[in-house]
Amino acid sequence: MNIVIDSNILFSALIKDSFTRDIILKYTGFFLFPDFIFEEVENHKEELLEKSKLNKPDFDNLLRLILKKVFIVPNEVLSPYKKEALEIVKDIDVDDVMFAACALAYPNSIIWSDDKKLKKQSKIKILNTKEIINFI
Repeated sequence: MNIVIDSNILFSALIKDSFTRDIILKYTGFFLFPDFIFEEVENHKEELLEKSKLNKPDFDNLLRLILKKVFIVPNEVLSPYKKEALEIVKDIDVDDVMFAACALAYPNSIIWSDDKKLKKQSKIKILNTKEIINFI
């Protein structure tokens, strides 16, 4: 089973020493994440630094540790699945297209997300953090 993590899960792990961070760091497998992860983190870096209360070197070290647990899926792999992914999430949140495409690109994938609206679709299995704890 492949687990795609969404941005909010990643951000949660970066901001707070929590179950989310523990799950990511202690999981023996790898998580999947679309390659725009670097752009997302860079766009929100100041906010993430402020909320985490970490200094920049500690934040960067934590980010490196987390990224060691993530397989970055190139956009070229996701492109063939974007149209289908958009159909799945268009009425929910178009910002989730790449996560849905990632799940579609890797059969038997689930998305780890605490976004309740995303569970309204039925094409991709979505698990929240509490469900991931029981799943893993």
